[in-house]
Amino acid sequence: MADIKQLARDGLWDNNVVTGQILAMCPTMAVTATATNGLGMGLATTAVLVASNMLVAALRNFIPSEVRIPIFVVLIASLVTLVDMAINAWLHDRYKVLGLFIALIVVNCAILGRAEAFASKAPVLDSALDGLFMGLGFTLALTVIGGIREILGSGTLFSQAHLLLGPAFSFLEIQLPSAGSGALLMILPPGGFLVLGGLLAGKRLIDARAERLREAAPAPAPSAA
Repeated sequence: MADIKQLARDGLWDNNVVTGQILAMCPTMAVTATATNGLGMGLATTAVLVASNMLVAALRNFIPSEVRIPIFVVLIASLVTLVDMAINAWLHDRYKVLGLFIALIVVNCAILGRAEAFASKAPVLDSALDGLFMGLGFTLALTVIGGIREILGSGTLFSQAHLLLGPAFSFLEIQLPSAGSGALLMILPPGGFLVLGGLLAGKRLIDARAERLREAAPAPAPSAA
């Protein structure tokens, strides 16, 4: 059994798909004009990550190493098709916004990368947890980027969340007092790069500070014999 705390730290922070590995830039830039869109794309990707990791782990002993990459791609493409059809059927309004980019989950390097680097060498449960934490880290990054861009660009937060999560979550939809006076730049592609750059810089500063604190911490006293 893998160390759950380490898997969580890797997925949510150290090797976060967006802020750690800087992968999946296409959906990160394209769908994060609002927090709701970022959350929707992140949850769809998480579902594919968990399912693909579990499938690859379950079949790893039956997949010839010479053709493993094409097989992984076929498995991922099949799962993405199922997710795409499910969102179109049950969340059609949200599908009209995310539909084009749902199909691009197939070429998300993070999914194929986790299948190759982790799931093909680990048990099913460990692989499922790895996919879950990687997906949640990706979802968190997209939601934060979308939230910042939406607040600064539109003066709202989680706009139309009820279309994604249901009427019970309409309380998340916040209209800020500054609505109507937002910066258009923030909801355009350049705004995505600006927010992403700020998050990357912030993560580097936090990591550097944590490293300095570890170095400055006194060494543990040796135990008495």
